[in-house]
Amino acid sequence: MKFNAPRGTNDILPPASFKWQYVEQKTKEILLAYNYDEIRTPLFEYTELFQRGIGEATDVVEKEMYTFEDKGGRSITLRPEGTASVMRSYMENKIYGQAQPTKYFYMGPMFRYERPQAGRSRQFNQLGVEAIGSHDPALDAEVISLGIYLLEALGLNDLELYINSIGCVECRPAYISILKKFLNSHHEKLCDECALRIDKNPLRVLDCKNKSCQTIVEDAPLITDHLCNDCEDHFAEVKKYLDFLEVEYIVLPSLVRGLDYYTNTAFEVKYAGLGAQDTIFGGGRYNGLAQEIGGRDIPGIGFAIGIERLILTLEAQDIKLGAENGIDLYLTVIGDKAKKVAFGLTDELRKNNFRVEIDYLDRSVRSQMKSADRMNAEYTIIMGEDELKNNTATIRNMVSGEEAEFKLDRIVDKMKELVD
Repeated sequence: MKFNAPRGTNDILPPASFKWQYVEQKTKEILLAYNYDEIRTPLFEYTELFQRGIGEATDVVEKEMYTFEDKGGRSITLRPEGTASVMRSYMENKIYGQAQPTKYFYMGPMFRYERPQAGRSRQFNQLGVEAIGSHDPALDAEVISLGIYLLEALGLNDLELYINSIGCVECRPAYISILKKFLNSHHEKLCDECALRIDKNPLRVLDCKNKSCQTIVEDAPLITDHLCNDCEDHFAEVKKYLDFLEVEYIVLPSLVRGLDYYTNTAFEVKYAGLGAQDTIFGGGRYNGLAQEIGGRDIPGIGFAIGIERLILTLEAQDIKLGAENGIDLYLTVIGDKAKKVAFGLTDELRKNNFRVEIDYLDRSVRSQMKSADRMNAEYTIIMGEDELKNNTATIRNMVSGEEAEFKLDRIVDKMKELVD
């Protein structure tokens, strides 16, 4: 029987995995500099967390979650996103009692039952950033500018930032009532899915990709015309802080996010070269999430980047992601005695942080050298009976072809001089 990876999942093999490591390491360095600490939450949670936090009328909860019953009869869901889990952890561990705001980042797999396509899988990896405990609009600007800086630090250009305010629990209900009235007047022209969304989640109609729906919503009432004073003031301050940081943006009143917990600031960063799936990352405020799942009124803001989509974008711009894969040294051996000495030397070199390999297939010298070449070895050492008698070894530079002979007890020190 032949086994394949399930549809919508992918193996990340070398050398692609080295690109992932580079992106992850570069990102962590920047996030730590911004005082964001790593949090790791479980891959699955009780289903109700996502039903209450994300919203039962969202596409994610209705159609895309991987939900099952465990042996105790409890409904469990593989996490479809990270924010609800982070807020659950924040509340459960009473982090609100510590110095605020709390700044977290996370990296890891999420799960959604979607139609697989470029940059979208059923198991996908996400980098998320969350700043919890402050309603300050300056924090909105920090989170947005941080996301853009991450992309720029990786070498990505030609980005467009879109921002909007989607109101709060005070002003949004009145807007939704007006929006529903408008959408109902065009009910017959909407796609079947949007016709159903009018009563359950009308804001999602604004984000529909169907051309007929897009034509209709061009004339829809704008939420920015129905914000309360607090939301207007907050959005105005966010824009001022972005201006202060010289972050360019486009106000897009039709911009909404697909999860119900979002309030106030919403944003997306796009790169046109990705085609239909052109959003690299998005996020916003979720000031009502903590109250929905834990009973406390605690504000938060964050964003998420799909790592698969990010790497696709970087590759589309021919951006080099770290150094080419290769090893520092390959030990080519002739004979059993030489192999035992080389085996010990290999172990010593590895413990000095060199990436070293040795032959385990009893191949000829020629075959071993071919293997060293395939592994992109920077240097090789050939060890045989003659070398053992003289207690020496010859180090060869695989690029220049230069060779030099050294005593065996000097090899580690010499490699420290040669390898950066």
